[in-house]
Amino acid sequence: MTQPSQTTHFGEKEVALEDKQGLVNDVFHKVADRYDLMNDLMSIGVHRLWKDALVNRLAPPRQGRLPYRVLDMAGGTGDVAERIVNASHGYAEVTVSDINEDMLRVGRERAAHWRYAGRAQFVTANAEALPFPDNHFDAYTIAFGIRNVPRIELALAEAHRVLKRGGRFLCLEFSRVDVPGFAQVYKAFSDRVIPPVGQVVTGDAQPYQYLVESIRKFPEPAAFSAMIAAAGFKRVTHDALTGNIAALHAAYKL
Repeated sequence: MTQPSQTTHFGEKEVALEDKQGLVNDVFHKVADRYDLMNDLMSIGVHRLWKDALVNRLAPPRQGRLPYRVLDMAGGTGDVAERIVNASHGYAEVTVSDINEDMLRVGRERAAHWRYAGRAQFVTANAEALPFPDNHFDAYTIAFGIRNVPRIELALAEAHRVLKRGGRFLCLEFSRVDVPGFAQVYKAFSDRVIPPVGQVVTGDAQPYQYLVESIRKFPEPAAFSAMIAAAGFKRVTHDALTGNIAALHAAYKL
């Protein structure tokens, strides 16, 4: 007897679990060349401050006897990786990994013009099954990518596997606005402004409709922190950013 397929959400739609990755890939193929511009428009530039906060929390070293290796997952365009390399004055070695080759193409093109060019490599990889050895990286970062992974628990387990003992896990992800009044304004902005702006800038509103819906489907910070802990991480924390529009999750592999 054939077993029914597992399902998950793709925005507000329920889809077969095995179909979600392809649907997500299609979204990012469409928006890769304008992805960072749309982030500026959608967040009125505030995403830059959130990413700066992630890198400040990481505080990558500027020197040492051994390489300081960072895996920036779902970091295709390289904006977080560039911040990490700059903060380390070129000492950190960043592996930018993404499942979407179009996003990586954009990142590779931009990295050629970084202040510390040559300090990052770009690798196509699935967050659920990383092609890296155990205990390899000093830090794992992911910014606004974990909610697009079909099996989040597998991605967290892989993050734990590839980190060295004492390694850092840092994740930026959208959250649930909890400021009275502001929550209603933010919802209206998300529903009425973001998809139409996406239509103008990229020629397609659908990817941004999905992105808005995916934010609402993602677990609240406390629930996601519990998932991080279940993957084996210790000292798990989360901090609200900008009225809880986003949250910075942090943990250690101990």
